[in-house]
Amino acid sequence: MAEKFWNRFRFKYRVSVVNENTLGEVWHFRLSRLGMFLWGFLLAVLSFLLFAALIWFTPLKNYLPGYNADIRQQLVEETIRIDSLENMVALQTEYLNIIRDVVAGDVKTDSVKPLDSLTLINKNELIAPGSAITDEFIAQYEEKERDNLALFDVQTSTPVYTLFRPVNGVVEEHYSKTEGRLYVGCRAMQNACVVSVLTGTVIYTNRNMEGEWEMMIQHEGDYLSVYKNLKQVNKTVGQSVQAGEMIAVVADGKQLLFSLWQKGNSVNPEEVIAF
Repeated sequence: MAEKFWNRFRFKYRVSVVNENTLGEVWHFRLSRLGMFLWGFLLAVLSFLLFAALIWFTPLKNYLPGYNADIRQQLVEETIRIDSLENMVALQTEYLNIIRDVVAGDVKTDSVKPLDSLTLINKNELIAPGSAITDEFIAQYEEKERDNLALFDVQTSTPVYTLFRPVNGVVEEHYSKTEGRLYVGCRAMQNACVVSVLTGTVIYTNRNMEGEWEMMIQHEGDYLSVYKNLKQVNKTVGQSVQAGEMIAVVADGKQLLFSLWQKGNSVNPEEVIAF
């Protein structure tokens, strides 16, 4: 039975191609069922290999679901990184332009105004002369409350002075007379401006062995202010300075050491200046 089936499976059939007009045989071939199966399988394998090669060696593989998922994620991350680098380069370029202007002298240090000076300007605007209606109202109020206001009209001969902060920063070393520390140490930003705490005259400037400057200013009210650890000074001995005017620049990586004296006695700067 098996041999009979095998013989039928291997039996070859003649396939002819006949000319319709002449009925002559043009071409023929002989093929068995087994051969037909083998040729069909070979054709399927060749088709599969052809399509596989077409997809693998052409950009069509990028359209396959899940293919190159890591590469796509990496491309997104690299795009974000490029945007960050562009922003960083723009900031660095702006920084270099500022440094170039500073080196070329196009930026004037005196153009930087301390916050205390701006505060005084705002106060001057607030106390500007008012209108006639305002003056009339104040006069009526003073007349009405004359007796009450007299209680606060206390005359004193001691002048009151408003002292500026010598530098915008944080006090790291506090004044301590018991420990022999007759100064305060202020930590400020690099190249921070040092200002005069009161109107006065520069009486002393000196550069120590470490290359840092010291300055003393004599003020009204018998006040004497001392500034140490200065990178550079903008005033010379004998020059007059205004309260809040820039006089020096803090040395790099150093605290501004500031001390205050009145009539030869040490004064705690934190008691008379709002740091």
